[in-house]
Amino acid sequence: MSKDNKLNTKKPKFSPYWIYGIIIVIFLGIQVLSGGMGSTTGSPTTQDKFFEYFENGDVEKVVIINRIQARVYLTPEAITKAEHKNTVKPQLLPMSGKAPNYQFQLGDLQNFEKKIDEIKTENSEISTILDYKIEENLWGDFLLTLLPFVLIIGVWIFIMRRMSSGGGGGAGGQIFNIGKSKAKLFDQNTEVKTSFKDVAGLEGAKEEVQEIVDFLKNPEKYTSLGGKIPKGALLIGPPGTGKTLLAKAVAGEAKVPFFSLSGSDFVEMFVGVGASRVRDLFKQAKEKSPAIIFIDEIDAIGRARGKANFSGSNDERENTLNQLLTEMDGFGTNTNVIVLAATNRADVLDKALMRAGRFDRQIFVDLPDVRERKEIFEVHLKPLKKAKNLNTDFLSKQTPGFSGADIANVCNEAALIAARKGKKSVEKQDFLDAVDRIVGGLEKKNKIITPEEKKAVAFHEAGHATISWLLEHAAPLIKVTIVPRGRSLGAAWYLPEERLIVRPEQMLDEMCAALGGRAAEKVIFNKISTGALSDLEKVTKQARAMVTIYGLSDKVGNLTYYDSSGQNEYGFTKPYSERTAELIDKEISDIIEEQYQRAIKILEENKDKLTLLAEELLVKEVIFKDNLEEIFGKSLFIKHDEDITEEE
Repeated sequence: MSKDNKLNTKKPKFSPYWIYGIIIVIFLGIQVLSGGMGSTTGSPTTQDKFFEYFENGDVEKVVIINRIQARVYLTPEAITKAEHKNTVKPQLLPMSGKAPNYQFQLGDLQNFEKKIDEIKTENSEISTILDYKIEENLWGDFLLTLLPFVLIIGVWIFIMRRMSSGGGGGAGGQIFNIGKSKAKLFDQNTEVKTSFKDVAGLEGAKEEVQEIVDFLKNPEKYTSLGGKIPKGALLIGPPGTGKTLLAKAVAGEAKVPFFSLSGSDFVEMFVGVGASRVRDLFKQAKEKSPAIIFIDEIDAIGRARGKANFSGSNDERENTLNQLLTEMDGFGTNTNVIVLAATNRADVLDKALMRAGRFDRQIFVDLPDVRERKEIFEVHLKPLKKAKNLNTDFLSKQTPGFSGADIANVCNEAALIAARKGKKSVEKQDFLDAVDRIVGGLEKKNKIITPEEKKAVAFHEAGHATISWLLEHAAPLIKVTIVPRGRSLGAAWYLPEERLIVRPEQMLDEMCAALGGRAAEKVIFNKISTGALSDLEKVTKQARAMVTIYGLSDKVGNLTYYDSSGQNEYGFTKPYSERTAELIDKEISDIIEEQYQRAIKILEENKDKLTLLAEELLVKEVIFKDNLEEIFGKSLFIKHDEDITEEE
């Protein structure tokens, strides 16, 4: 045979299961052959038949086996009889001796022996031999003794193989890999389609993250000047602003191994598992360095140590954090592993985690401004069949305070609304309806409201609209509706100015407008209701912030009781005395009451216009800025472009 033929010959692959199968076959063969070395058992019969043959003199010998079984051997003359011809069977092995003709199970051996003696006494010509024999199956007993040990050894080998394999596929294998990292690896073999082009807005954050990616691609550019790559970057910002999206873009752009996992992946019910997973994660990352590790929601394990731990016991979460601190900047740390992390609760993180050398950079991912919202809209509008005249500038101004996730939701909701109406494209009104749906909730036109309640809601919303139209710093109105949405019976939609600095007169005007609903009920009906709950909640928070956070109260002074580190939430004492607490409570109450009386005064002066607005609202259910201009005339104050928020 040639060498090529030898190479092409497919030999059966060796498997250890072959050995197991051969051993089992050998044991079974020994077991079969050891049961009398192949002797054939006799035909089954009963004791009554046996005694009949015995009395006739047909039985040559009876062998009692282990006192429970009788084997009957017939005389040569009896075998020739017709009734016994079927009892002669071929022998499996010629050397195994004569096979019995019959066999049966004994009941009581003493009664059996007694009856045989009686028959022999009555018939002296019977010369049947009665013999006793003990049979032992040595191999069978040996196998039964050996079986438990074989099972234990087999299970032990199986467990060792599963533990050493490291894969642990299936639910059963997870127990052996509980200390392994759960990080998902993205490398050159894994296609990640997200890039920095898909991240709209976030210019500052994107620039800092891009620098880390650039360092991994071109390290000489930085190291030639003596610079070192940051060991970690922490993405901080409100939910939905794009922190995880930014990390996905890094995974798509970096072209280096990227390990992604959540902070909760370290948490387990078993002690020591979190620290073990951290060690395994960094071990894998160092083996593939340079590499990036991304830990989403790091506050799950990075919370400040020693806080809210009243049990005094060893804290598993703290052990995990300690191991993470050591791996990021410890005695034997490898600098080729960069850690990215994201959280929206940076105030609760441990100070040791935030120091330079661990998370060197803290990248703030804020809510997008109007320009960034336009860019985000353009990204999310690409897959939609939108109307040709759709203005993204208008949409960006309609969504103040919306995060990137909210804008994505608006675009999706607008497409669903357009499809529900049977349209061929998504139009401007669909986006406005989507904003209404997200901010206010689902319309409930079938909600049962009595005429008296509907009238109260109309005057309540008209009060909001009147005050906001007449005050300089209040957010101008876009539309008012008394159609129930979500939990509210009516809503007024405003245009809030996106301010970086807020002055006291601006806050007071907004509080006055918020109290306009209750003030209108008082002016018109001389009664108040529970409908102003959300308004009261808003103004109470604003007044408390003025007094205790921003230091805008003359009586309390230039003091703030705000703690940016978040440590006050763990304390049981207030940072001020009881006397100061009374002063703060009185000042908050005075501010709110002053604005309430101011709202009542404005509405009493414009009671006729308030009534006209409420009556028109009862007829149309939804009115817009144009309707207010017809009643109140042009606003005396400069209004901004149309934006939307809500007052109930």
